[in-house]
Amino acid sequence: MPVHTAAPLAGTVPVPERVWYASYGSNMHMDRLAAYLAGGTPPGATRTYPGCRDHRAPERSIAVELSGCLYFATESPVWTGGRAFYDPTAPGPTRARAHLVTAGQMSDIAAQEMYERPGRDLDLTAVLRDGRDELGPGRYETLICPGTIEGIPLLTFTAPWSLQDVEVRTPSAAYLRYLAGGLLESGPWQEQDIAEYLATRPGATGHWTPAQVKTLLTTDTPG
Repeated sequence: MPVHTAAPLAGTVPVPERVWYASYGSNMHMDRLAAYLAGGTPPGATRTYPGCRDHRAPERSIAVELSGCLYFATESPVWTGGRAFYDPTAPGPTRARAHLVTAGQMSDIAAQEMYERPGRDLDLTAVLRDGRDELGPGRYETLICPGTIEGIPLLTFTAPWSLQDVEVRTPSAAYLRYLAGGLLESGPWQEQDIAEYLATRPGATGHWTPAQVKTLLTTDTPG
């Protein structure tokens, strides 16, 4: 299975009916994403999600690499420990999984990440024009458009700060298991490669070894 990269934005992109939602965190895993789409509580999580207005599964999901760095910071009330963020200005790459969803589903997924009720379509005009739009100061309130894949905009969200501006934090075993599982589901990456990738991200480095991360893929209890 190939790894896709985005073609740079060429001028203003009109707001489409469908977008690629690029997840670099736990929503790479389809079981986890299902809670955002249809509602529910993912295994291992402490939060119940209301779901999107449109409960349909993604039309397709593909493996992608983004220019920039994945790192772990802040304290997740869902997982405990650090959560994943994406800094497009730091050295990378970042591995992700892009889900082909409607613009409305993307809006509702973003709302749930922002701890808001889904139901309002985001105005994507600015991010499709400039590649970035800060909707607020919160953790996942900055929209990023790295470019397009097959002519369809690729969108993700992250914090407004950069890696150098925040103290990194160690992610939990339950959280890393979802990230590792999502990357494995994506197709092109193997267990050892995934383990080495995650163990060397800022926040995990020095606290998780590749061997420990690999164990998470083969056990049902936190390591």
